Amino acid sequence: MQITFISNYLNHHQLPICLALDKLTGGKFTFVATTPVPQARLNLGYHDMNKQYPFVLTTYDSAENARLAQALAVKSDVVIIGSAPDGYITQRLKQRKLTFRYCERFYKQGLTLKRFPRAAASAWLHHGRFMRKPIHMLCASAYTAADCAVFGNYVGRTYKWGYFPQVKQQNVDALLARKRRNSRPVLLWAGRMLDWKHPEAAIHVAERLKKDGVDFELRIIGNGELEKQLQTWIRQKNLEDCVRMLGSMSPEAVRDHMESADIFLFTSDFNEGWGAVLNESMNSACAVVASHAIGSAPFLLEDGQNGFIYKNGDENSLYARVAQLLKQPELRETLGRNAYQTLAEKWNADVAAQRFMALSQALLDGKSDDLFVNGPCSKAKILKNGWYK
Repeated sequence: MQITFISNYLNHHQLPICLALDKLTGGKFTFVATTPVPQARLNLGYHDMNKQYPFVLTTYDSAENARLAQALAVKSDVVIIGSAPDGYITQRLKQRKLTFRYCERFYKQGLTLKRFPRAAASAWLHHGRFMRKPIHMLCASAYTAADCAVFGNYVGRTYKWGYFPQVKQQNVDALLARKRRNSRPVLLWAGRMLDWKHPEAAIHVAERLKKDGVDFELRIIGNGELEKQLQTWIRQKNLEDCVRMLGSMSPEAVRDHMESADIFLFTSDFNEGWGAVLNESMNSACAVVASHAIGSAPFLLEDGQNGFIYKNGDENSLYARVAQLLKQPELRETLGRNAYQTLAEKWNADVAAQRFMALSQALLDGKSDDLFVNGPCSKAKILKNGWYK
């Protein structure tokens, strides 16, 4: 089976699934990169992965590469298209060839009456006009299916997908033992300090925990527009003895902190399309407390089984979940262990690639696409914003 994945540029969240597909297809896999890696990302220390792997074809380097990419887009058995122009798939869809879109949710900020006409036009242009063709949706958010259904697109043709950062195969007992060596329970928040990621919610939790006499340490990793405001709040609330701001650091260093942390706080709102730190913190055996608005949370988390979900914006619920975990170390370990197993056994690139190949073959053969009960490539049902009560 020849598979081509067309997107803007290769990044570290996509690399594991690309490596897995390349292996499974016996080298009949191509990642078509339509744009160079932005200089801003390179300045932050990211690698130019477009130049590091033999399965990457860069259309911007030469007219010959661009021609080869167009040919692959038409002749491949299966094409996945992410952030790339529709022109790559129009000809193959005219030939009724199997195609998958790969998208986060469309309407992160909601769909108001003012936005509706433009959204309707965009939905028809990029999706609706292709609905009589064999095109399906790989949902990189639990809310993608619902956003597609607003204008009647991909109904019954949406599958759970996402981002698949590297899953480290480790001894989960050793991970949990490392966490037990903390002198006091460690809470961790990591990400860009933007308003829609709500790092202030972690500060509010710390303030209440301290007032209640709970022993803990909150570590905050990252930088951004709210950094100075957070530093001010920590001083004003006299939290310097229990809250540490560690600044920005490499992905490897962040993972090291996750592996030593007991609890991971993920506080973003509906603007968080996927949220790969959820994959990474679960793989690090953290007990996660995550907002229900995060695109990855309904796919990866079973509330009370491998982590906790709280209602977006409800800081009382967030606090109650964290306080419960601090009082019950056995529960922390159970959730952390189950979180690790979820990533090690199901939500990883190897499983996703195997399932994608099986799904693609079933569709090519005209068989049922309802192959999996849950996890990658299972059917993604319509999930509306207000599902969590």
